[in-house]
Amino acid sequence: MAKRNRSSNRRVIDRRLKEGRGKGRGNKYQPFLFIQDVASLGLATRAKGWVTGRIHHFLSKLEWLFFLMLEWIPNLVDIREQYPLDLDETLAIAKRLGIPHPVDPRTREPIVMTTDFLITTRTPTGIVELARTVKYKKDLASARVMEKFEIERVYWQSRGVDWKIITEQDIDLTLAANVRWLHRYHWLHAITPITEETIQRVEAVLRPQLTEENELPLRDLTDACDEKLGLQPGASLVVVRYLLANRIWEVDMSKLIQPCTKMVLLAAQHTGANRG
Repeated sequence: MAKRNRSSNRRVIDRRLKEGRGKGRGNKYQPFLFIQDVASLGLATRAKGWVTGRIHHFLSKLEWLFFLMLEWIPNLVDIREQYPLDLDETLAIAKRLGIPHPVDPRTREPIVMTTDFLITTRTPTGIVELARTVKYKKDLASARVMEKFEIERVYWQSRGVDWKIITEQDIDLTLAANVRWLHRYHWLHAITPITEETIQRVEAVLRPQLTEENELPLRDLTDACDEKLGLQPGASLVVVRYLLANRIWEVDMSKLIQPCTKMVLLAAQHTGANRG
């Protein structure tokens, strides 16, 4: 199979913009860069988002971990990754600052700069947008990297949008690991053939047992629940992940959730009609 041409030029930029890259909101948004558009070290990831209901594209493991943290923010409205900056404007900013604008190493033509995440959140004073660039701390020692970030910072400052750099030191690895463990179990259709009736039966059995006084590992309780209800092995643990992913059950997310250890339920809502 022929290698994908990842070079950027005006024709490529125009084609992506014509395709709607970088436009739309929610499940209509398309990132300017897909993972196949950028050479990676095998760390690129795609995942369907809880907040948006669409497939997201992440170009590094660090972006993926940050995204997992974002998914757990209760008042999040939208996540737009690989968000394009207006090329004419970044060219003008670079010229004003006396900084070389990023170019494609092959074509030497200016490229469209992107911000890793444009986040929309609901606050008591209204809807707020936040721009976040994700980078490993060691890369910040590069003067050239910081020049590019200065263009990005000025770009968002001119729009009154809060912009920050996120490094691995800002990642809550425990929270990210917990959300990752739950992530694919967020939708009812993803746990078929388990039904809402099965969820309610499992919930009724397990909820009274997940107390501070209980010392049994979570897996022992879910295995016993499977046997009691005549379910396929592992079904009750899937239900637990679904209930946690949808915040129907609440646990301390600052502690790593592991089936081989006890789990204490902090709160539980009624398991009525849930997400499909």
